[in-house]
Amino acid sequence: MAGIIKKEDIEKVRASADLYEIVSATVTLKASGSGTYMGLCPFHNEKTPSFSVRPSLGVWHCFGCGLGGDVFDYIEQTEDVQFGDAIEILADKYRIELHYENARPSSHQGSTRSRLLQANEEAQRYFVSQIMTKEALAARKLLAGRNFSQADSARFGCGYAPRGWDNLVRHLAAKGFTQQEMIDAGLARRGPRGVYDYLRGRATWPIRDSAGRTLGFGARRLYEDDNISAKYLNTPDTELYHKNQVLYGIDLAKKSIAKKRQVVIVEGYTDVMACHLAGVDTAVATCGTAFGEEHAKIIRRLISDDALGGIQLVGPIQGSRVIFTFDGDAAGQKAALHAFSLDGSFLTQTFVAVARDNLDPCDLRIKHGDEEVRALVANATPLYDFVINAAVSMFDTQYTTGQMGAVKAVAPVIAQIRDRSLVGMYTRKTARRIGVDLDLLTREVRQARRTLQVRDEDAYAPGRRNYQEDLRHRPKPDPYADPTARHALVSGDAARQDYYRVDDSVFICEQQFMGLLIQIPRAIDPAFFDKLGDDDFDVPLFRSLYHAIQAAGGLPGEDVPQGLWMHNLSKAAGPMLQSAINELAVMPLPLPQAEGQEPAPSGGFGARGDQSGQGAPGPGRQEGQPAPNPAAAQLRAATPEEKQYATELLVRLLDAGYMRRIAASKHRMNQLPDGQEKFELLGRITQFEAARKELQDQIYNNSL
Repeated sequence: MAGIIKKEDIEKVRASADLYEIVSATVTLKASGSGTYMGLCPFHNEKTPSFSVRPSLGVWHCFGCGLGGDVFDYIEQTEDVQFGDAIEILADKYRIELHYENARPSSHQGSTRSRLLQANEEAQRYFVSQIMTKEALAARKLLAGRNFSQADSARFGCGYAPRGWDNLVRHLAAKGFTQQEMIDAGLARRGPRGVYDYLRGRATWPIRDSAGRTLGFGARRLYEDDNISAKYLNTPDTELYHKNQVLYGIDLAKKSIAKKRQVVIVEGYTDVMACHLAGVDTAVATCGTAFGEEHAKIIRRLISDDALGGIQLVGPIQGSRVIFTFDGDAAGQKAALHAFSLDGSFLTQTFVAVARDNLDPCDLRIKHGDEEVRALVANATPLYDFVINAAVSMFDTQYTTGQMGAVKAVAPVIAQIRDRSLVGMYTRKTARRIGVDLDLLTREVRQARRTLQVRDEDAYAPGRRNYQEDLRHRPKPDPYADPTARHALVSGDAARQDYYRVDDSVFICEQQFMGLLIQIPRAIDPAFFDKLGDDDFDVPLFRSLYHAIQAAGGLPGEDVPQGLWMHNLSKAAGPMLQSAINELAVMPLPLPQAEGQEPAPSGGFGARGDQSGQGAPGPGRQEGQPAPNPAAAQLRAATPEEKQYATELLVRLLDAGYMRRIAASKHRMNQLPDGQEKFELLGRITQFEAARKELQDQIYNNSL
């Protein structure tokens, strides 16, 4: 960085950055009442949502892995960047100019992420500007030959990289980008004759993330004299672009994927274009690599569905599908086997779509029209059936030797199906097709299942297993190797134990008070709050939080924004208490929803899409989404119900504190001989009892 970002600029970014908008770009959020939204955690694998977001306070927390924080922490975690880079990323998104203290020229130490994003966006504008030039005729012919009009090409951002040596480099230099920034973005390379364009003489497609930011490019070969023989060339791995973590078209398809709980995975950029133009608006493609676990995580966060509560169905819930399009040849069958190994990564069943004559979706649209593309997706075959049929079809089952060969080939395939209920069904179905006894194939499948050490699951069983089953299937790797795994292990131990179940009224009172203080500080009566002291908190954690609140200046003023209050409190508390603050901030309180809080929809996942923050224009929010960045607003006034609840909690805390002081004084008095010290203790007990009586009288008078 050029220096330290000025504090007032950091607060501008905090006030403009909408936590709901940022998180919902990658996580499907469902309203959970009282201004809280839940979803699947993006930082660890889970099937039951434990990731909680409270936009009104600008706080998120995962009850599964323990991570949490504000909008800056979320960017740091998702983008794997430092605090300063997180500020710059959000400042760039919301068009906020940053100013730096102690700014000074320095040698290059690596390009900032925000600058790399800016360089890619400028490169995209440049490539699009070149598509209508005379030189780009070959690119236009390529697109037109695939039935894509000029408007279609513009819709998908198709462009052209000129054939020259350093056209893009010179253009970006004129825009103020350094050569190192171009290289770090994967747009240029350094050679013996200097820095040159990485993509030259090729048709281009922008590869964006789900938030619409350009991370890199895919480019198709156009000329026979191209020194690079690869038909398609992608941006090399950079800080922004990792081929196993990006999906072409995800920015266009994410809303439809979340709405329909369906995704169609194709193999190329033109296939994505063809599908979307034909009405299949859930199509995405990998970028020069096979579909893998990281891709599955992206899809899973968008297609997740918990409508059935604790029952996790692997079978095809109506309308919910992951559909792969493959060729029917050997390469396609190999790809299907790879997808078969990833099937357990989804919460719904996987399907395979193979077009007539093994055409890909783009060629299918050219030869047979849009209707055939839609029919291809509608008539997809379950992945299990496709792979099993492919294995059996290699043998002539009218002969005994062919039957036995099919049994040996298909048994390991069926054995890899984790759901035991489906294993039995497919075993019976396949035995009938091959024409062998069920017992024969069942024995082969069981043997293969033992050999492959397949974990046995029941897709229709409740999501929570019993303790003994958890012990059997608990992973063996070192739990101390990863902090998230370590936290999950110890938290799971605490949650599963049955020997300590105490409904502690003292703990509950202090927990509720701290949650209310963090979420609705204006509900607390300052006069009562000033009476609190260390002795009023019995739980060490809450006593430490009380110290942190005092260090943060006590109760916040009415002009303090929600987000700044949380920031000041977290800063005063430090990393040891950060997780507790995050969890208390999203903890539900037994209070009616205050008028003016963001409404909670009656059901279904919140509408997805880009929403307007205070710093950037955008389409209006749909029903169920919070108002634009409520964390930027000043602390709201408390309702009468909230003030009453706060007073009740304060009285309980103060009364319990007086009782502890009285008890401690009496205990000490009983250990002392008659004398001055014992007499002074008796006076203190009298004072505590009088204060307790005064507190009760004050509450009684206020209630009249």
